[in-house]
Amino acid sequence: MRRITAFVLLAVSILFLGSCSQESAEVDTNLRLLYWQAPSTLNPYLSSGTKDIEAASIVIEPLAHYDANAKKVPILATRIPTVENGDIAEDYRSITWHLRQDIVWSDGTQLTSADVVFSWRYCTHEEAGCTGKDSFRDVEQVVAVDDYTVRIDFTKPAPFPFGPFVGSVSPVLQYQQFKDCLGLRAQECTEANFYPIGTGPFIVEEFKANDTVRYRANPHYREEGKPFFQIVTIKGGGDAASAARAVLQTGEFDYAWNLQVEPEVLENMRNAGKGEVLTAFGSQVERIMVNQTNEDPSLDADTRSVYLDGNNAHPFLSDINVRRALSLAIDRQILVDIGYGVAGQPTCNVIPLPEQYVSTNNEDCKTQNIDEANRILEEAGWVKGSDGVRAKDGVRLSVLYQTSTNSVRQGTQSLIKGMWQEIGVETELRNIDAAVFFGGDPGSPDTLQKFFADVQMYTNNFEGNDPSNYVEGWQCGNVPDPENQWVGPNISRGCSEEFDSLLDTLSETFDADERVAIIKQLNDIVVQNVWEIPLIHRARVSAKSNTLKGFELNGWDSELWTIAEWYREE
Repeated sequence: MRRITAFVLLAVSILFLGSCSQESAEVDTNLRLLYWQAPSTLNPYLSSGTKDIEAASIVIEPLAHYDANAKKVPILATRIPTVENGDIAEDYRSITWHLRQDIVWSDGTQLTSADVVFSWRYCTHEEAGCTGKDSFRDVEQVVAVDDYTVRIDFTKPAPFPFGPFVGSVSPVLQYQQFKDCLGLRAQECTEANFYPIGTGPFIVEEFKANDTVRYRANPHYREEGKPFFQIVTIKGGGDAASAARAVLQTGEFDYAWNLQVEPEVLENMRNAGKGEVLTAFGSQVERIMVNQTNEDPSLDADTRSVYLDGNNAHPFLSDINVRRALSLAIDRQILVDIGYGVAGQPTCNVIPLPEQYVSTNNEDCKTQNIDEANRILEEAGWVKGSDGVRAKDGVRLSVLYQTSTNSVRQGTQSLIKGMWQEIGVETELRNIDAAVFFGGDPGSPDTLQKFFADVQMYTNNFEGNDPSNYVEGWQCGNVPDPENQWVGPNISRGCSEEFDSLLDTLSETFDADERVAIIKQLNDIVVQNVWEIPLIHRARVSAKSNTLKGFELNGWDSELWTIAEWYREE
């Protein structure tokens, strides 16, 4: 009888423990991420928003990623091509990638070179509004050598041949899913754009634009036993402060992205002891874009903020004296002290890292100079009126200054408004919901690409440790307009023959030191022409719960690129 009783008790105990274990496993395998800028698409070729690129990165993947040290790591490829291993031609006119043969799409079909070739055709279609088109600059053709070998041929020697399919901005799409989505049809393929078939660790289960994305583990993922989490939810909405609070204080979420929160607020939350704040400096620069085109609301849709070959200049920002005065009037150190703390540094460059690319020719911007700004404006004929606002030939220096909705950005706006008032510039402030501002919807008037304002502020950056492809964004031909569905990366609409000529020289230069010198010159043209006003070199700031392990913040690629390695440890 005792044996039976003991056996029954043991069985009950096992059942009880098993039940608890199952409950624990169910909790442990649900990962909750808070991206307060909610994803609006999962096709990174149709959005320049980091929120969309990262949300897509756990589903669709490139041939290689950049790790936390900005080094290239093979993902769908077996190795990183080099001249030494024979995968980069000695004349640099081609690069060959060897695909892993153990990778299938989440629908069970094989990944092949046909998918890679198609992805190039998709983004470079003449009628496509592809935000990643610069990744394929000077690509003549992408050739399937065989089912698992792809060769990319360039129109001329490519000193840096890693633009195509390296990093989260340039992934591989499945040919079968997107084959009918070429050109103008790209935006119409809602099902494919919201539910892409991928090779990554997760599959999209539910997508609510500008709200929530729910994923489940990919049963066909290449690494057995991974991912460790079975369900991932990205919740959007709210603001950076509430996102931080949800991880660091309440513990409702496991991870919160892009915590642009006042340093003292973030520190108080961290003291609750439920999570930690992570920072990583990469190439992020908070900047003000200065519109070089006329954004007058009375203009029609084909003219407002459209470059028109330089024949639609801004009524006062086309005067470089005004642009220089705006930059001189800003106290960048105050912006850092109040809004960023140790997560920010004043900068005068659009390329803040890697160190060898950082120009030393613009350091004077770190010292606010109100007197010099006023002198420049006076000499240029901009005279203060009775209302304290400068004007010339009936044109007043009255600026519409927009950015995304965020407490730090609104604080920065207010500070800069006061600084500009000291030099006779009137400023109207506007903030737009981040999901809309960064969304890239060609039908919306409120996106950063449309730029229906005089100046706008946000952070821009590049992936990896070489800004060669990034600087191509300021090419004259990359200005957003209705013809390219507003996806060109030259947001400020600045255009210079000198800049474009230097880009051509860069593409033909192989000496490392000479390439560095040219990239610094390109940085200087952007800054000294004041197409953009660099403000703050920003670290990426995110928060994770104490139970989340296997995570390393990456300042050079998607923060989620190693999500298959994440696990929970109570």
